[in-house]
Amino acid sequence: MANPKKVPLRKCVATGEMKSKKEMVRIVRSKEGDVSVDLTGKKSGRGAYLSKDKEAIELAEKRGILSRHLSAEVPDVIFEELLSLVEKENH
Repeated sequence: MANPKKVPLRKCVATGEMKSKKEMVRIVRSKEGDVSVDLTGKKSGRGAYLSKDKEAIELAEKRGILSRHLSAEVPDVIFEELLSLVEKENH
């Protein structure tokens, strides 16, 4: 009997929900302090996961959750990129 493949779960920093990595998007801060959206999930640096969900992204933006998690200023462009990513996936 083969073991079912273990699905890696991550916690959304905005909602606190545990979801599979496929349902999340990773935001990463490099050593230089640059914040970017990590679509591969493999960039090095401090990462934070957000649900691919408009409400979660807006909550993270409004409450400054990502800035706190990454200990860096998160530019508005990042949130715009996340929202457009979510809209593309939902259509």
